[in-house]
Formats: sequence, C-alpha cells, structure tokens
Amino acid sequence: MMDLDDTDRAILRALIADGGLSAKDVGLAVGLSQPAAWRRVRRLEEAGVIRGRRLVLDREKLGFAVVVFLGVKLAARGRLDLEAFERAVQAIPEVQLVQHVLGVYDYRLKVVARDLADFERILRRRVMTLPGVGAVESNVMLSEEKAAGPPI
Repeated sequence: MMDLDDTDRAILRALIADGGLSAKDVGLAVGLSQPAAWRRVRRLEEAGVIRGRRLVLDREKLGFAVVVFLGVKLAARGRLDLEAFERAVQAIPEVQLVQHVLGVYDYRLKVVARDLADFERILRRRVMTLPGVGAVESNVMLSEEKAAGPPI
C-alpha cells in the first residue's frame, strides 16, 4: 500500500472525474505546475495506484437497456473446472464483469443485453452451456444509484 498525501488524493479525484485530463489540467485542478503534476501522476502509475484510464460508454445509448447480475454455482469445484469456466465466460462479450466469490454461488457475473428477450438468448445459449454450470440465479438491475471506486 502506498502512502497518499492530500495532493495525491486530489489528483486521483480529478482523474476519476475525467481520466483524459492532461498533466497541465491536473496541475490546474490541484494547484501544481504541469511538470510537478506529471511527476505525481507518473509516480502513482508506477506504484500501480493508477492502473490505466478507461473510456466510459453509455450502454443505453449503444442499445443495451438491460443489466442482469447472475449468481453462478458450478456443478463441480475442481481447479480445472474453475479454469475452464473462467476461460469460457471471458469469451462472452455481453459479460462485463466476472467475480469469483465466496458464499452460495461461486461466481457473480454482470451481463448486459438489449432487452429481456436478448438476455434470455444469452442465458440459454451462452451462459447455461458454459463448462461446469450447475445453478444460476438472475437479478435484473432496476436502477443504479451510485457507481464509484474506493474512497480516496
């Protein structure tokens, strides 16, 4: 874990708000010169605190109106079963997130679909045919109130 000071936290908040900020813009936002801001951002990147910058797309404007969270319980739980499932599920483009979890289910998946009929197709033809799938529970997202990273 890296020790962060108030300036580092301010830089991270600025980049969370807009990952495309230049070093000059980061500096203006936090009260540093462009070179000092660049050095700080570079240090945060080299330490692995900043692992990259991503483009955030509006899924609804791209036609994906439905988000479903799936709990997946594997029929068998050997190491090879886990690896085969993970490889196969990562190849499904509609699966946006794969989490290996403890609890009732072995995996939690976030799936996007155009509508419920599209989700049913994804579930029947792609998810239920994955290696080792035993039970699946679906929860349709009604609304999203907060989507944030760790507190800074």
